[in-house]
Amino acid sequence: MTLRHLLFALCALIMGTAALPGVAAAQIEVDVNQGNIQPVPIAIPAFSGGRGGDIAGVISANLEQSGLFAPVNPAAFPERNLDIAIQPNFEAWKTIDTQVLVNGQVTTEGDGRLRVDFRLWDIGSGTQLLGLQFTSTPENWRRVAHKISDQIYQRLTGESGYFDTRVVFIAESGPRGKRVKRLSIMDQDGANNSYLTDGSYIVMTPRFSANSQEITYMALRPTGSSIYLFNISTGRQETLGRFPGMVFAPRFSPNGDRVVFSVEKNGNSDLYLMDLRSRGQTRLTSDPGIDTSGSFSPNGGQIVFNSDRGGSPQLYVMNADGSGVRRISRGGGRYTTPVWSPRGDFIAFTKQSGGQFHIGVMKPDGSDERILTTSYLDEGPTWAPNGRVLMFFREGRGGEPRLWNVDITGRILRPAPYRGSGSDPAWSPLLD
Repeated sequence: MTLRHLLFALCALIMGTAALPGVAAAQIEVDVNQGNIQPVPIAIPAFSGGRGGDIAGVISANLEQSGLFAPVNPAAFPERNLDIAIQPNFEAWKTIDTQVLVNGQVTTEGDGRLRVDFRLWDIGSGTQLLGLQFTSTPENWRRVAHKISDQIYQRLTGESGYFDTRVVFIAESGPRGKRVKRLSIMDQDGANNSYLTDGSYIVMTPRFSANSQEITYMALRPTGSSIYLFNISTGRQETLGRFPGMVFAPRFSPNGDRVVFSVEKNGNSDLYLMDLRSRGQTRLTSDPGIDTSGSFSPNGGQIVFNSDRGGSPQLYVMNADGSGVRRISRGGGRYTTPVWSPRGDFIAFTKQSGGQFHIGVMKPDGSDERILTTSYLDEGPTWAPNGRVLMFFREGRGGEPRLWNVDITGRILRPAPYRGSGSDPAWSPLLD
């Protein structure tokens, strides 16, 4: 399995997004930044044609998982077998209190490709909000459903979607003490899960490159630790070299030409930077404390990391050349695993205080700290590409680690669709 094999010729054509003549402007607006006060009722009947029910099902599951939408029970639908060329009976749909309707059709073109047309309707105003057409190979019908989900999400929230993405994580199995940890990859909704390593050695801290084609991760073998690059298209793995000590926590720069990582030697950890073209290394920090978990800002100009140089793990920001180090976390507790938002407006982190773990966010200057989750063990946040949703892993006392999602407000908190034991997720950018 390679990501390149999953890629396909996908095109979208705008099919009339303007409002219908003589109707009021659309009133449906969903504010992502205010959280899940009242999910918007949305009706998504099965699209006509082959795979039509499957595609509608994936769209419905995606939007429901976001916490912003509440799919209406199909048993209540007042119209069946909707034709996308005909305007729905808006008065009939109002009787079931739905605010948004999505209908579509699936046809097969002469060359065998799948063509999916859909319409997005504002029931209250009788307005067509979207009309799009996607074409793909039949085996990629799920990606078409994710693309449509992204379009609906963006049209109704004003924010970019995040459904046509993948997640790399550590799939865990077996008893404690003999834990098998395999590098795994799946669609964001838990589908198409596959293993990238065989479990014969421990893997940790995977991260995607900006083009979603490469993963960097740490491997711990009996002979020592190494950091690797894994090319998803070719399946080729290569180590970034030997280091005098334990090497861990690698993360790509935004353009993918550098990797920041930590090297531990004689009880001290510092951050290093490697140019992937020349393989030249630069030491970024030289401090007696433990410096680790570097994460680039979206423009590549700064790096956030955690360090105990001040007596306890706190968050620090420095320029990408190692200059200008300054502490940004000010609250009580221990701050670790910082991750800079793709939008640049927040830094997510793990915080330990009061005997519990929390996932939180703060602005890059350390202001506006918000705690989003609290449990026995919450750790390892990763941002969705729209910078408004986080995935992390949660583990109860004596339990198994599970993947969870939380939105930027902390109001929408729910298990991620993957049902197995998993930890240390990393969300990909939107796929091409």
